[in-house]
Amino acid sequence: MSTIFSKIVAGERSADVVYQDDRVTAFRDIHPAAPTHILIVPNREIPTVNDLADGDEALAGHMLLVARDLAKSEGIAESGYRLIINCNRDGNQEVFHLHLHLIGGRPLGGMVKRV
Repeated sequence: MSTIFSKIVAGERSADVVYQDDRVTAFRDIHPAAPTHILIVPNREIPTVNDLADGDEALAGHMLLVARDLAKSEGIAESGYRLIINCNRDGNQEVFHLHLHLIGGRPLGGMVKRV
């Protein structure tokens, strides 16, 4: 089953795409948590981090390098930003197509609420 992110990658669904190459696509989140909120997704469907194969090491690293470059181009690299990957339901993953959130443009506060 194709995810909404796969449809964006294929150009079947509109999105504000800020970067695309043969491995990943990056686009602005439609419900941003901060002034900069970009999702970086692999072009092929990988449901969760748990589904990464050993052979996906270069792809995972590429996602981080794309995030670094986008942070620079968005002007948030020096002030700081957060990279988040949610995994499965308890991790609050909403779309089961691996994605990396690049969030910044304001102070982000603590990571998670401590209990």
